[in-house]
Amino acid sequence: MKLVVFGLSVSSSWGNGHATLWRGLIKALAAQGHTVVFFERDLPYYAAHRDIEELPGGRLILYPTWESARAAARSELADADVALVTSYCPDGVPASEELLAAALPLAVFYDLDTPITLARVGAGLEVPYLGERGLADFDLVLSYTGGAALAELVSRLGARRVAPLYGSVDPEVHRPAPPLERFRADLSYLGTYAEDRQEILVHLFVDPARRLPNYRFLIAGAQYPAHFPWADNIYFVRHLPPSEHPAFYSSSRLTLNVTRAAMASLGYCPSGRLFEAAACGVPILSDAWEGLDAFFVPDREIFVARGPADTVSTLERDDAELARVARSARERVLTDHTAARRAAELVALLEAARSVEA
Repeated sequence: MKLVVFGLSVSSSWGNGHATLWRGLIKALAAQGHTVVFFERDLPYYAAHRDIEELPGGRLILYPTWESARAAARSELADADVALVTSYCPDGVPASEELLAAALPLAVFYDLDTPITLARVGAGLEVPYLGERGLADFDLVLSYTGGAALAELVSRLGARRVAPLYGSVDPEVHRPAPPLERFRADLSYLGTYAEDRQEILVHLFVDPARRLPNYRFLIAGAQYPAHFPWADNIYFVRHLPPSEHPAFYSSSRLTLNVTRAAMASLGYCPSGRLFEAAACGVPILSDAWEGLDAFFVPDREIFVARGPADTVSTLERDDAELARVARSARERVLTDHTAARRAAELVALLEAARSVEA
């Protein structure tokens, strides 16, 4: 199949979780014989932190304005089997209008931010990447979030056919690596700053750091404000490109996953960081949310924390137990959560939807 994607950014992972996911999916799709063309508006803040210039296994089209991209979009859509628009695509509305007018075999919307989309709809706010008819005109709507969110996409936004397509990891990119001293930590956290993660991050990371002054805590990410409640034993590394994630994780005795509040409230929304960390062979401590056990078995493949005491008690476990859980998590990821596995799921969903539409 030829897939044409209109998305946020695949060329830069700066403050953007979409990029790593799409790179893995595109590479896996190419390995399975499919072609992907990705349209990305050339935004200055992503251009300043661009990780890649070309897409392994795909074709990247950077454009300055939608008007300048329209002719190329029509040309690529002319022989496409599937066209797909994602959440937070800067030109989501005109791109959707273009692909829906093209009479393609399959028009798809992939919401990588379903809880945010539904929260805005519930608050009566505009969803900038959706038109007036919501999701009603798409043949298939994919959601990074499963569970109850799928029914809400139908009832609130008119989606006709919905299915989950969760995050994944490319195990050739994220895998165990030699530890580096500058990333050494008893507990690490990798993630862009987000206000709706702050309370849990303080609860599960900052408070335990204050209780354990002899332990080393490390945060890596972009957009952290000056007023963040640092402690003497909390160290900071600015935004890391994906190429440095394996060394970062592999240098940690334990790493923390924190889910954004809107996503945790709906559940069934695993962060890509979960799969990446597990693939790197580091034991993971996660905040609790509904559906977590659908991806990792608590206490066997992942540790779960509901408060500072849980973080402290996990850090006080012996190395052998932490290593056992890390091995189990890596085995689970390599079986169930790779980009190749997700690409095969995507193709199956597309083929099933196309047969219905035909």
